[in-house]
Amino acid sequence: MRIAYFDCFSGVSGDMTLGALVSAGWPVEQLQALPARLRLENVTIDVAVVKRGAFQAHHVVVDAPGKQPHRHLHHIESILDAADLSAGVRGRAREVFARLAAAEAEVHGTTIQKVHFHEVGAVDAIVDIVGALVGLEYLGVDEVRAGTLPLGGGTVMCEHGRIPVPAPATANLLRGVPVVMGPVEAELVTPTGAALLSTLVRDWGRPPAMRLERTGIGAGTREFAEQANVLRLLIGETLAAAGGAGREVAVLETAVDDENPQFLAEIVPRLLAEGALDAMLAPVQMKKGRPGTWLVVVSEPTKSEHLAAVILAETNSLGVRVHLERRIELERRVDEVKTVAGTVQVKVALLPDGSERPHPEFESVREGSRRSGMTLREVSDAAVQAWRNARKVSEESSTRRLPS
Repeated sequence: MRIAYFDCFSGVSGDMTLGALVSAGWPVEQLQALPARLRLENVTIDVAVVKRGAFQAHHVVVDAPGKQPHRHLHHIESILDAADLSAGVRGRAREVFARLAAAEAEVHGTTIQKVHFHEVGAVDAIVDIVGALVGLEYLGVDEVRAGTLPLGGGTVMCEHGRIPVPAPATANLLRGVPVVMGPVEAELVTPTGAALLSTLVRDWGRPPAMRLERTGIGAGTREFAEQANVLRLLIGETLAAAGGAGREVAVLETAVDDENPQFLAEIVPRLLAEGALDAMLAPVQMKKGRPGTWLVVVSEPTKSEHLAAVILAETNSLGVRVHLERRIELERRVDEVKTVAGTVQVKVALLPDGSERPHPEFESVREGSRRSGMTLREVSDAAVQAWRNARKVSEESSTRRLPS
């Protein structure tokens, strides 16, 4: 799995992110062609190599002449829908702007449909967000991680006047994210940077164990006497679990009794839909001999508060215990194989000894069973055999290509 780790020791913004991606190997020509792909006229992008403290970094400036209109969410979505983008980039960009709209709407006491995008609806913010997603896609990044975000301090000017750092929308976006004030009196995390990372980052903490492949340095516009105003990007392949790779997850637990079993049956799919990594129910005997149900949920640490709120709202639980644990994970990927029941997805886990373990995805197996009339076991066995046959052909092909 290829990881992009954002080392935000001096914060993060949209232009810093673009600069770091170019520095890490995203062709500058692709970045400069982005306005045309977004159908944005008279927009130019300048990329320069600059010095920030001891670092040589790439600095990106998006220039759009004239005063920018106040755009609503549907205006942004129309731009994205008309743009020449992959489905993955378009979907993620819509997700980022939806988060921004929700944060701004909360600040201004309105709805996401009515809220005006101010600075974050300008052309440069659109290019920053879409460009970051296109750059990550080009570099083959599967997962984004980041460390604690330093927010800076003091105040900053915006369209509504002077406001404290972090800006209200930025603070809303970073709920559940590890942050620290300082170390300089300036805005270190912009709303655009906050929206990108709060949407993309799967895990907050120290860099994972990985085989480092690329590094990138993106420059901020301001210069600080105290430290270099740069964003560092580390990109590499995660190591197998045997090498000690692991990450932190949140575990939520609660016991409920006197609950309608029909309601309990719905809570697991609801939690999974809300972003839980796993959820399960188990029968237990509670105090005074009463039968009850034990609910256990595994999630990203940043989503634990939201999932706890769902549990408290959807069950009669009066409290949810949350604790952090380290989880060792196997690398995995999803292959598609052709069988007599149609195409079936197979999840492939990389074991510590380097071998691979296939396991057909149940939903895909069930769909194949419905299409073909075959039993679930027959479809599953056919998928595993097709995967093994494809792997054997690939290995034989690789052997034939080796020089004698």
